[in-house]
Amino acid sequence: MLYIKASHILLSPFTFHLSPQNRIFAPEMIAINNLTFEIGARALYDEANWHIKPGEKIGLIGANGTGKTTLLKIIVGDYKPTSGTISMAKDLTMGYLNQDLLSYSSDKNIVHVAMEAFERQNQLHDEIENLLKKLETDYSEDLLNKLSDKQHEFELLDGYNIEYKAHEILAGLGFSEADCQRKLSTFSGGWRMRVMLAKILLQAPDILLLDEPTNHLDLPSIQWLEDYLKSFEGAIIIVSHDRWFLDKVINRTVESRKGKLTVYAGNYSFYLEEKELRSEIQRGEFKNQQAKIRQEERLIERFRAKASKAKMAQSRIKMLDKMERVDDVDDDNPEVNFSFKFSKQSGRHVVTLEHITKKYPGIDILEDAEAVIEKGDKIALIGANGKGKSTLLRIVAGADKDFEGTAQTGHNVTQTFFAQHQLESLHLENQILQELQSFAPKHTDTELRSILGSFLFTGDDVFKKIKVLSGGEKSRVALAKALTADANFLVLDEPTNHLDMASVNILIQALQQYEGTVIVVSHDRYFLDNVANKIWFIEDQKIKQYPGTYQEYDEWNAKRKLEPKAAPAPQPKKEEKKPEPVKQPADNKAQQLKKMNHDLTKLEELVGSLEKEVKNLEAQLADTSLYNQADKLQKLTDTYQLKKLEMREQQARWEALAEQIMELEG
Repeated sequence: MLYIKASHILLSPFTFHLSPQNRIFAPEMIAINNLTFEIGARALYDEANWHIKPGEKIGLIGANGTGKTTLLKIIVGDYKPTSGTISMAKDLTMGYLNQDLLSYSSDKNIVHVAMEAFERQNQLHDEIENLLKKLETDYSEDLLNKLSDKQHEFELLDGYNIEYKAHEILAGLGFSEADCQRKLSTFSGGWRMRVMLAKILLQAPDILLLDEPTNHLDLPSIQWLEDYLKSFEGAIIIVSHDRWFLDKVINRTVESRKGKLTVYAGNYSFYLEEKELRSEIQRGEFKNQQAKIRQEERLIERFRAKASKAKMAQSRIKMLDKMERVDDVDDDNPEVNFSFKFSKQSGRHVVTLEHITKKYPGIDILEDAEAVIEKGDKIALIGANGKGKSTLLRIVAGADKDFEGTAQTGHNVTQTFFAQHQLESLHLENQILQELQSFAPKHTDTELRSILGSFLFTGDDVFKKIKVLSGGEKSRVALAKALTADANFLVLDEPTNHLDMASVNILIQALQQYEGTVIVVSHDRYFLDNVANKIWFIEDQKIKQYPGTYQEYDEWNAKRKLEPKAAPAPQPKKEEKKPEPVKQPADNKAQQLKKMNHDLTKLEELVGSLEKEVKNLEAQLADTSLYNQADKLQKLTDTYQLKKLEMREQQARWEALAEQIMELEG
């Protein structure tokens, strides 16, 4: 179901309506009051409340199983609440993207499928065509008037641009012009989901409900969707495990936890800070209350046996029973407490690729490409789908031998290759602990249970059979297996798929502790930024490298796009022996210090000036009226990114020069 009226009467998925900017809204679009929803004996929501206002961009977050997708289904009317009310503004229109749409198929080309969003325009188009056909033989004034009215309405609804809009959105989501002529049924489920997303975006409803919209998108498409949603004038509710995406798009965070909905007035990073602050207050209240309870219990115990004090003791017991207890703060961020080790160290060069040429019919992936993976590298292999990331990963792992050139594995390299298809190789009848015991017999049960505990399998969970686990739980088991292997080189293909935020954080901690070499493909930018120290990308059929974090690469790449003649990615310098420093005469040293201090002062002034410009741009970007002007917003955002990057570069120059001065003065 893609398109829903507030009355919960299902209309055609492609009903036309006024755009959000032409509608006068009530103060609240949707009001959820005292919502209770029960599954069997379990209350997924227990008198939860949430009021959604126009223009809010909301991230709905929470651990797996807390009811996020269920709540979306309740809002659109797929599920009925056990009790409570959901009130909606009159004629509210909703666009709902959910994972059930993966099964949708059609023999029409994808442009036609996307354009079905414009039901009224399509109807008018057909009526106009019929009238034009009739006019070939009938020149009556009545027919001409009808044609004129239809054409006028078609023009008012921007009907002449709907095909252009469909092509524009499909291109943003990664479809080529050739793809646009292909039937929807010829695409995989993930690509069909993109078409469904395009159709929903073309409907421009009052509120978008998006359930894991980035699941089937590559990085360029995710970045395009971010920009689109930032300029979208309606309200948005997003369920996503991609915290980088949430930080870029949302201005409200709603946490689903223990049957309640808690609102935080900021993006995901704000939520983390605010939640920690609230947790500190709660910890303090809990400790104070526990101290008071212990004091009261001691008094009760002391006076209970005395007849003269029995009444007072009973009174205090009743008071304790009536006391509203403050809960202790649950630890939502478990830490990895297992050291991932391997029995032998690899040589310096883990994998050496020389003159690699790889082609498929009609597609050139690599042409005479070269690269080296060195011991200790943690490489993120990024890029658009179809550019050869998975192919290159299989070549590195030795799983693909059908190429020209050589892929040489280094001395003492022991490798583990993790890919999603390996979930299918799990033994369904095994218990979780048995699965690891059979794979890593050298580890003790205590060690294996410690590893599984790190991956959120605690207590009796380890005795669950693989066949009853969800996709995310199977991913965690497979990852735990990969990290128990006696391997000094990990090759990971989309390890964060199906993982919630807590599980992604666990994997980040594990890889940060891991002392071996890693190469990983992932679309989770927060994960990549916290794991990788090098970025690989395929460009012009070559393997290119950026020596730094994902954030640094992203800033460099943004600058490169804005300034096509910008310098190429900085490459690591070959190790060279530094010459012994030549002692400077005292006069020369004094002159050199004077010049360097003068340059340092100039840099300080420049950094100060750039800091003011950045703050000024941040103040402009905080103006909410700007978000109705997409072109101006984009231009201002681009300028802000450039100034911020320039400021960081000058700060780095200042720090380097200050260090030189200190060395010279010492």
